[in-house]
Amino acid sequence: MLDGIDLSKINLNEMLGQVQEMAQKAKVDGASQTFTSKVGGGMIELSINGNSEVIDLQIDDSLLEDKDSLKTFLISAMNDCLKQSDDNKKTMAMNMMSGANPFKK
Repeated sequence: MLDGIDLSKINLNEMLGQVQEMAQKAKVDGASQTFTSKVGGGMIELSINGNSEVIDLQIDDSLLEDKDSLKTFLISAMNDCLKQSDDNKKTMAMNMMSGANPFKK
C-alpha cells in the first residue's frame, strides 16, 4: 500500500508545527468572521464571531413582554448562528488538511 513512499523523509515535528500554526491562524481568522441570524421577521438579530462568541444582539421592544416568543426566537437564532460557525470551522479544517501534505518536497 505504501510501496515507493519513503516514510523516513517525513519530519513529524515540522508537520506538527505546521498544523499548530494553521490552527492558530484559523482561530485568528475565525475571530474576524461574523455570522448573523435574523428570526421572527427580524424581531431578533444575533451575531457571533467565528470563535462562537456573541458580538451583537438586537431585540425588538415588542418581544420584551412576550417571554415565550423571546425565548423561542433567541434559541432559534443561537442555533442558526452556531450552525453557520460550525460549518465554517469544518470547511476551514478540510482546507487545512488539504494543505498539510507530509509527502510534499
